[in-house]
Amino acid sequence: MLNFEVKDATRILSVARSLNTYKAPFSIVERYRLIDNGIEPEATVQIEADGRYIHEAANGAGPVDALASVLKKALLPLFPFLENVALIDYRAEIIDAKLGTATSVMVTIVFSDGVEVWKGYSSHENINLASFHVLVDGMEYAIHRHNQKQG
Repeated sequence: MLNFEVKDATRILSVARSLNTYKAPFSIVERYRLIDNGIEPEATVQIEADGRYIHEAANGAGPVDALASVLKKALLPLFPFLENVALIDYRAEIIDAKLGTATSVMVTIVFSDGVEVWKGYSSHENINLASFHVLVDGMEYAIHRHNQKQG
């Protein structure tokens, strides 16, 4: 029987972000941009970290894949160890089906760097925005985890 712990990155980061001493390793400038033509979605993002601004664009197999690709692409120059981070599970659950297309969706993504496994989650009426919030949590957790092991 396999036995491993899936860390709750969203909860850990929520607690950390509530502290006056917390400093995020990067921030998103404005918001992502997503163009989905139904064939090859493209996402763009601008991040700020350590006084550097990085603007990137990437395509993906779908809108969430494009968002994951662009976020990782933007962060890799500053945090090359993120190359080892992979999304290993993606789930989207409808909160209240009676609301139809106006319902909130709970997105959960499980990440791994080959050593540890962690998850993030977020809900929103916009599945892409919920997914992006989870992707940010997953990468931010990976950076803190790496820095903690180094320090």
